[in-house]
Amino acid sequence: MALWVCSTPESSLSLTGMTIPIPKSIDATLTLLSQGGYIADRSLATALYLSLSMGRPLLLEGEAGVGKTEIAKVLAATLGRRLVRLQCYEGLDIASAVYEWNYAGQMIQIRMAEAMGNSNTDSLSQDIFSDRFLIRRPLLQALTPDASGPPILLIDELDRTDEPFEAFLLEVLSDFQVTVPELGTIKADQPPIVIVTSNRTREIHDALKRRCLYHWVGYPTAARELEILRAKVPGADQRLAQEIVAFVQSLRDRDLFKQPGVAETLDWAAALTHLDKIALDEQTIGDTLGVILKYQDDIARIQGSEATKILDQIKSEIAAAHDRVSLGGRL
Repeated sequence: MALWVCSTPESSLSLTGMTIPIPKSIDATLTLLSQGGYIADRSLATALYLSLSMGRPLLLEGEAGVGKTEIAKVLAATLGRRLVRLQCYEGLDIASAVYEWNYAGQMIQIRMAEAMGNSNTDSLSQDIFSDRFLIRRPLLQALTPDASGPPILLIDELDRTDEPFEAFLLEVLSDFQVTVPELGTIKADQPPIVIVTSNRTREIHDALKRRCLYHWVGYPTAARELEILRAKVPGADQRLAQEIVAFVQSLRDRDLFKQPGVAETLDWAAALTHLDKIALDEQTIGDTLGVILKYQDDIARIQGSEATKILDQIKSEIAAAHDRVSLGGRL
């Protein structure tokens, strides 16, 4: 069963000013998520509840656009915690992810010490390699005590990093500590809540997976996707919403380079509502396919006769469903 998180701009998620206790049950976890506008199934809530209660990182894998990243944002908002996000990319290194030294500040301190005639190198070394010259990057920030409680550490799209950096994370996810050679080992007083996401562009190493609980995030059913659309784009016409969901669900059965996620479904609904559309038609689909399909080969494959075929099929299915409902009402 798939899940989806109601997409909310990161800037709109603000801390409540108080720390909310970790939920004590799966039902409480579902309630907490719903308070943040997160529509999820019970299997995801179970994985999240276990992750929170056991203090284990949660690895979420799935296609792009199904709502993996949003869960960390919603947790930060609903639990009143600081969100620390490490966006992964090829070539990500320790200086960008963990820490680096303020070299400009260190050089100024050295020059000032020389001007004052301080020639004690040991004292100077201890001074410049102190906490005040340490620039904390996301991983080290997540290990730093916070008044609102352990932060939410989001390690986003881990599959985009190189394998050596993934190996470096083993210490962080196992012992919640990092080693700074000049300062020693820095260990979290309270481990952060860790959410790791992957779009599975490559396999994550088993050693890292063993340190995490795991959940696969799939596409939602048509009924759940329609529920999400109505909640997030309330201005969309009811008939249009049904047709959009049915069309996107049909596209996911096609052999496309990149299938549309729920995020694209919402974007399309918002765009068509902005155009004052109340139903799909061939012209509208052809003009707006770029909202839900992001590769020209996919657009060329669907545009034209294939789009018409899909549209005719879903209109027929929706009409038949309405007839069955009407017949049931009369009976």
